[in-house]
Amino acid sequence: MYAVIQTGGKQYKVVAGEKIKVEQIAADVGQEITLDQVLAIGNGSDLTVGSPLVAGALVKATVVAQGKHDKVHIFKMRRRKHYRKSQGHRQTYTELEIGAVTA
Repeated sequence: MYAVIQTGGKQYKVVAGEKIKVEQIAADVGQEITLDQVLAIGNGSDLTVGSPLVAGALVKATVVAQGKHDKVHIFKMRRRKHYRKSQGHRQTYTELEIGAVTA
């Protein structure tokens, strides 16, 4: 059984036992959270699509880690103008282990 969930403005297809990295969620490591924004649930060839959410569907997940992605380097330059600007960014994430998908 799989589900399509929405968190942090993005959509993820999740299966029980899978680990995913999502936008940062304010939760402690080891804490169990419930994701209730389930857009679709599938089981084999059977698919239930919500409008916009599937009523009564939940995905339980455990927070495995909080961290930061690799650095993205931003470099701007204008030729012959003596303009160079360098900047970096590291986006934070929460790693979740999906426990159970219930409909």
